[in-house]
Formats: sequence, structure tokens, C-alpha cells
Amino acid sequence: MTEPATEEQEPRPVGAPVPEGPLTERLEAILLIIEEPHSLVSLAAAVGAPVPAVRQAIETLVEEYEGRGKGPRRGFELREIGGGWRLYVREEYDDLVADFVGGQAPSRLSQAALETLAVIAYKQPVTRSQVASIRAVNVDSVVRTLLARGLITELFQDSETGAINYGTTDALLQNLGINSLDELPPISPLLDDGADGFDERTI
Repeated sequence: MTEPATEEQEPRPVGAPVPEGPLTERLEAILLIIEEPHSLVSLAAAVGAPVPAVRQAIETLVEEYEGRGKGPRRGFELREIGGGWRLYVREEYDDLVADFVGGQAPSRLSQAALETLAVIAYKQPVTRSQVASIRAVNVDSVVRTLLARGLITELFQDSETGAINYGTTDALLQNLGINSLDELPPISPLLDDGADGFDERTI
């Protein structure tokens, strides 16, 4: 029978690969992406190391970020909140970061814009009228918004009809965190009837 996880024995799935690299670097990689504080046991499971070793590595990182070692103090700190650990901006820089984020973060796309963007991403090159036909609504203003955001671009103009064909840009790939449109998931399983203007291809 499998023993329950303790501070001396991290709960790592049987057969799971042991991560490589220095423990402090593995911890930093996890700490950079978590949004809520995680306990030592949770962090130990994530990096595949015993809890005592993780505790010592956490203490090392705290010392490093405070500038108590050879390097300067960092603009962030590793703080324990409610029994869990997470990276935080230092309090004296809260206003600086808030001003930057407030000035940089664009407003969210509307549901209509997201739906139009999805159609263009999967059907490109596609004309405005084709998008409107699939969505069954006028998409003129939404297409202008997507163009202004730099998420889509005019690919070419049809020589016969004069209609402009649209496609997505590298900015969309960056926002989605993918390298190419081939990484988009298949669209058919996401549709009610598996069709509705789309074929079986992802792109």
C-alpha cells in the first residue's frame, strides 16, 4: 500500500520523470508561473525533490533576492503567505507596477470580436462577407477592431470580386503562446454539429 505523502516523502506520481537542473532553478521556474502561494509539499511534488531540500532551496532564494549574498537585492521577493510561497513585487514598487500595467494592458476583446477572430484564424484566407455568413451577423466594425489591434491583417485582394482576404498575424500567435497555426486545436469537436462552415482541418 502506498504511504501518504509527508514532508520527507513528496507525493510524486509513480513513473513520473524526475526533472533535471539545479533545484533552485527548477523552483524558480515554478514560482514564476504560479498565481497563488504553494506549500513546500506542493512545490516538492512539482520539482521532484524532498521537502527538506526544497525548504533549504527556498531559504537560499530568499537570501539571494534580499541581496544578502554576492548580488544586489531584487525588485521582487519570495514571501510566505498562509503557509504557501510565492513571488511578489516589493511593496515600494507596487505603484510603479500598477501604473505600468494600467498603461499597457489593452481592454479585453468582446465576445463578438473573439468569435470573429476564431473564424478568421481557422478559415483564412477569408473575406469579410464569408466571415459574416458564418457568424450570421455584420462584422465590419469587429474586423476594424481586430485590424487596429494588429491581430489580423489584409492578405490580398481578390482579382475577380475585389474582396479583401484576411488572415491572422504573428501578434495573435504570441498572445496565444503558440508557434504556428498548426498548433490550434481541431475546430469540429467544438461545434454543435461539427460543421457550420468549417471542415475537418484545424487550419
